[in-house]
Amino acid sequence: MAEYKAIHGTTVSNRTSGPKAPGIGGATWATGGSLNTGRRVLGGTGLQTAALAFGGFTTTNTNSTEEYDGTSWTESGNMGTTRRQLSGCGIQTAGLAFGGNVPPLSVATEEYNGSSWTAGGNLATARAILAGAGTQTAGLAFGGETTNPTTNATEEWSFAHSVKSIDVS
Repeated sequence: MAEYKAIHGTTVSNRTSGPKAPGIGGATWATGGSLNTGRRVLGGTGLQTAALAFGGFTTTNTNSTEEYDGTSWTESGNMGTTRRQLSGCGIQTAGLAFGGNVPPLSVATEEYNGSSWTAGGNLATARAILAGAGTQTAGLAFGGETTNPTTNATEEWSFAHSVKSIDVS
C-alpha cells in the first residue's frame, strides 16, 4: 500500500495547536491618506486599494465624491443628489449609492461608473442611516430610519434596475 507522501507529495503534520491565520489574530489599523474634505455621515464602498467616499455632511450636506487608491484620495464627479446618512455597495468603478437625508428622507439611487453618477430607480421606502451590501448589479438596502422611526425592511437591487421590497415584519 502506498504511503500518503508518495500519493500527495507531502507529509502529514501533527500539531498540538492550529496554525495562526495571517492578519486575523494580530490585525491592526494603520493611518492612511486623509480625505480631501472632512465630513461625517457619508456613504462609502469598495476595497482598501480602490475605495469610494460620497455624500455626507460638513457644515451643510454635500454631493462630493472621492476615490482612494490605497494611499491618497482624489476628487471625482459629484453626485446628482446632495445628501447625508446614505449607504452604498459595489466597487470603485461600479458603485451604487442610495437613500439618505436631504432632508426630507430620500429614495434616490445613483450608479457610479468610475467617473460620474447616473440616476437609477428609486428605493420603495425613503430612509436614511441604512445599511447596504452587494454589488452594483445585485445590491441590498436594509434597515434604517424612516418617518416611523426605524424599519426592518430589505430591498433588492437587480441589474434590470428594478427594486423589490421585502417586508420582514
